[in-house]
Amino acid sequence: MTNITSTFPFGKLALGALLAAAAVFGYRQFFSSGESEAGQYRTEPVERGDLSSAISATGTLGATATVEVGTQVSGTLQSVEVDFNDNVEPGQVIARIDPSTFQARVSQADAGLASAQANLAEARASAVNAQKDFARKSQLAERQLVSFTDRDLARAQRDQAQARVLSAQAQIQQQAANLNTAKLDLAKTIIRSPVKGTVLARNVEPGQTVAASLQTPVLFKIAGDLTAMEIILAIDESDIGQVRVGQSATFSVDAYPEKSFQGKVKQIRLSANNVSNVVTYPVVIEVSNNEQSLLPGMTATAQIITSQKSRVLTLPSAALRFRPASAASAASGPPMGAPSAERSMPSAEERSKRMQAQLGAMRDFLVQIKASEQALAVFERSAAEYEQQMQAMMQRMAQGGAGGFQRNASGSAGGQQGGGNRSNRFAERFAKSFEQVRAQLDQAQQARWDQQIQSLFNAKRATVYVLEKGEPKAVEIRLGASDGSRTEVIGGLSEGQQVIVGSARKTP
Repeated sequence: MTNITSTFPFGKLALGALLAAAAVFGYRQFFSSGESEAGQYRTEPVERGDLSSAISATGTLGATATVEVGTQVSGTLQSVEVDFNDNVEPGQVIARIDPSTFQARVSQADAGLASAQANLAEARASAVNAQKDFARKSQLAERQLVSFTDRDLARAQRDQAQARVLSAQAQIQQQAANLNTAKLDLAKTIIRSPVKGTVLARNVEPGQTVAASLQTPVLFKIAGDLTAMEIILAIDESDIGQVRVGQSATFSVDAYPEKSFQGKVKQIRLSANNVSNVVTYPVVIEVSNNEQSLLPGMTATAQIITSQKSRVLTLPSAALRFRPASAASAASGPPMGAPSAERSMPSAEERSKRMQAQLGAMRDFLVQIKASEQALAVFERSAAEYEQQMQAMMQRMAQGGAGGFQRNASGSAGGQQGGGNRSNRFAERFAKSFEQVRAQLDQAQQARWDQQIQSLFNAKRATVYVLEKGEPKAVEIRLGASDGSRTEVIGGLSEGQQVIVGSARKTP
């Protein structure tokens, strides 16, 4: 029998394959076991940047002034002298109505005026003759050469002649008014543009009959200067409180999807619209259209910027939604009745960090509102004094021991409710400490200063997670404004710190 092992070394090959597989497995196990736990999570840094919050709405672009031109007289259009998109000037002839009928009326009124003037001359001659006859008969009656009856008759004839003069004068005024009316109607046969603008619509043709009535037909629609346009937005009643005149706005149109246009809030109209129990308010956005690229009637999707901050700490909004699996049990909190003094009472280091974050936020705010150098100098002095006071207060709290706080933390519900006003008390203390800084600001800056303090101390709290020794660590932070993708961090984190935004997907 032939020895197969000696002629074909199958056993050696099998052994080599097994050793190679074991080496690969060991290699993978080695590096898998050495992989950091940090590789299980996706992180992003806390960065400084500009942050703005906005209200979105849609509206229609239109001219600031649109005039509908009609006719005040009836007739047949003799000519139409403008067309769509033509630019017109004030007083420019845009159409003519056949004037023949109105010219005849002018001639008729002119003849009536001449007749009235002739009647007046005749009446005046009769009045002069009647006056002379009355004077002569008055003298004769005094000499008893004529009867007093004849004298009285002459007086009546004189008065009648004077009345005919007055009537003739009134007829002249009436005929003059008729002549002016006829001339005005004749002038109205020439239709002129009342404004400078562009013809948007032409609804008539030469030879067409137009009739003036209580509802005058629209012959032309003329838009004012299209270099300045406006958008009327329908803002929901829940958002209208955030809108102010002068706020910036951005918008886009379907004709230029990759281009953004700028505008400004011009007017907030008080006339509410109620459609299906949804209340909205019209907000007018003024738009510059020097390039003439925007056209009337375009649908605009606009965002009114209600809050804008520069160089503030921000983190990805996804970090606020992340929760590690290990935090499921912690999210439910401690057992009912268990003391939570350690969680409720921050450490001295944490309180110091919060204070520094508050001071830094207000310092950045002063730079943002372009406060004077004097105001910044006063702030630095006040900040140093405030820091000393807070450090002294924290030392007194530390000397009191943790046990005292535990008694408060595990006390009655009334004590907890009393602690709910803690933020307001700290805000009042902060505002009082920086009264000199506020005095250096103008009225508008003071209003924004007060608002910033309230938002700083009444900011919403949230929990995010950072990596510490490869494990997620919960950090409590204060939140400010948000634009949806990023959220302002008022305190609790520092610039450059990595926050967990999600779990990393494992690849085979």
